[in-house]
Amino acid sequence: MTSMTITTGLATREGTAQDNADAAKVYVLADGTVGAAVIDGIGHGPHTSRTAPLLAETAARVSARRGPLGGLLSASELIADRGADGEEADAVAVAVRVRPDDRVAVVNWTGDARAYGWDGTRLELYTDDHTVGKQLRANGVALELSRQHDNWLRTSLARATIGTVYTAGIRDRMIILTSDGIHDQVPADTLEDLVREHQANPQALADALVAAAQPDQDGYRDDATAVVVSIREVR
Repeated sequence: MTSMTITTGLATREGTAQDNADAAKVYVLADGTVGAAVIDGIGHGPHTSRTAPLLAETAARVSARRGPLGGLLSASELIADRGADGEEADAVAVAVRVRPDDRVAVVNWTGDARAYGWDGTRLELYTDDHTVGKQLRANGVALELSRQHDNWLRTSLARATIGTVYTAGIRDRMIILTSDGIHDQVPADTLEDLVREHQANPQALADALVAAAQPDQDGYRDDATAVVVSIREVR
C-alpha cells in the first residue's frame, strides 16, 4: 500500500523598508490535508504589517477546508472595506491545498505572488503575474516599455472576486509559493539551483530562498517570503 507524506517549510525575512509587510501560514487538518498561503502586503505601515499575518492565517485555514479559492476570498473579506480611516491594508496572495490522497494540488492566486512546481528535474512556474507589465508583454508591447509597468497591479486581494482569482493544478511533488521579494530579486537559474540543492529538506529550501534575495542597484531589498510543500510517497 502506498500513502503520501506531506512536509512543509516556511521562511520570511524583512527587507530594507520600515517593517515586514509579508506573511505566510501553513495549516494542517486532522486528515493530513495542508493549506498554505503567502501574503505580500502592498506598501508598508502599521495596517499592513499588523493585518498580513491575519490574512495568511485565514487563507491557509480556509484553503485546507474549502480550497484556496475560498481561502483567498475569505481573506479578501477582511480587508474589502477601507475602514473608518480609509487606510486598511491591501495585498497580493497565493494559496494552495494539498491532500494526502490527491494527485493534483490546487493553487489560487491574485496579483504577483507566485507558485512553482518541482518534479525532481525542472522548476516550472504555474502562475502568471497580474500586472500591467505582464499584460503589455502578452500583447506584444516592447520589453523596455512593458518593464516600466511591472509594479502596476491589475488586481489585489481587497478587490478579489471569483473572476480575478486564478486557478492552477499542479501534479509536481513539490510546490513552492513565493512573494515577489524572492522571484523579483533572485535570478531564475539561482532559484532552480537552490531547489535542486535543498529539495530533500523543505525548511532548508525555504530558508535558502529567502536568504538569496539581494538588494537592487539602489540598495533596496523587498520583504521575502517562501512556503515549500513537499509530497512524498511512502510504501
